[in-house]
Amino acid sequence: MNRITYLSHSGFAVTTPDVILVFDYERDPSHALHRILEQNPDTPVVFFVSHRHQDHYNKSIFELAQNHKRVYVLSNDVPARDVPTTLAVQGMSAGDYVENLPGGISVKAYASTDEGVSFFVTTGEGETIFHAGDLNDWHWQDESTEREVAKADADFRKIVNRIASEHAAMDVAMFPVDVRQGNDFARGARIFLEEINVKDFFPMHFDGDYKLACNSESYCPERTKCHCLHEPGQSIDLSKI
Repeated sequence: MNRITYLSHSGFAVTTPDVILVFDYERDPSHALHRILEQNPDTPVVFFVSHRHQDHYNKSIFELAQNHKRVYVLSNDVPARDVPTTLAVQGMSAGDYVENLPGGISVKAYASTDEGVSFFVTTGEGETIFHAGDLNDWHWQDESTEREVAKADADFRKIVNRIASEHAAMDVAMFPVDVRQGNDFARGARIFLEEINVKDFFPMHFDGDYKLACNSESYCPERTKCHCLHEPGQSIDLSKI
């Protein structure tokens, strides 16, 4: 695995020698993806969409990378009317598994606590990448009732336990750390990182208010390196750290 580039909100581009992976493209204000595509003209591209919410999905993705071989891996809640029939598309629901995608990658879809799915990707070299989409322990301790908190926590833990039972460790995880949740802004990330041994963790979904989300000492265990890419276009080469 080479470079991970932050696009915006929950959008990332992962550049490997064999394939470019684009997760939850919403917009690209720094034109980082455009530069990546120009610099890698012969590399195929796989676009992932975890669900149809506008902060995770922009149908302009179907017009991107037209000079590249491209495949779209879409949650089945993305409206079929949005998708050009001429494109290579793989729809996924929780539990689905797809292999032999460009670059030799395979994908397992897991459930979410909101719309759509989360993605577990294995590259041709055997490296593993998890993009959570909107999977999180979504509750507001300062506002929710005890019953709502307990339900949100149980629903989330059920999915995380399922993932952990199949993947006790992973190389990269991109996961919501949403400061709008007040005191519980990193509760989901903390639980996820307790249950699964993640080598490199990337917070996302912090809506530009990154300072608290980047305070990784409050939720990242010592075994995990946390990288807070908070400005569109920021990137890190994992092969050099």
